[in-house]
Amino acid sequence: MKILIKAIGKTKNGSPEQALAKMYCERLSWDIEIKEKDNATQAEEADFLLNNLPKGAKIVVLDERGENLSSLELAHKIESWQCEGCSEICFLIGGADGHLPQTRQKADLVLSFGRLTMPHMLFRAVLCEQIYRVQTIINKHPYHRA
Repeated sequence: MKILIKAIGKTKNGSPEQALAKMYCERLSWDIEIKEKDNATQAEEADFLLNNLPKGAKIVVLDERGENLSSLELAHKIESWQCEGCSEICFLIGGADGHLPQTRQKADLVLSFGRLTMPHMLFRAVLCEQIYRVQTIINKHPYHRA
């Protein structure tokens, strides 16, 4: 599985959030890439997020209005995509003003991590941990003790 995270805002080199995200990315056996863009207008952010998406990739838009799935439910969804032949997933993290409707409309899944407000840089680390958790659930590794 290949994972692409496209995110608005750039993490600072050496920041605790960057280190935490990197730690979970290094644990993954899946290929993962994070592409970042500085904050801009919502239209510019949408262009960055939607341009050059891998063909055939499932698109997951992170949005407070999305489905609030458990880690197990997310793992089952991703595993079902794998069984259908999906080999790439692209997670889109918007800027402070969120996503435009056209970005949400492109999604195979609009996903919420709850109604809490979280700093974007910290959210990246949480997303990377959840991707790692999903992989361990799919691989029946004991990391997720449900």
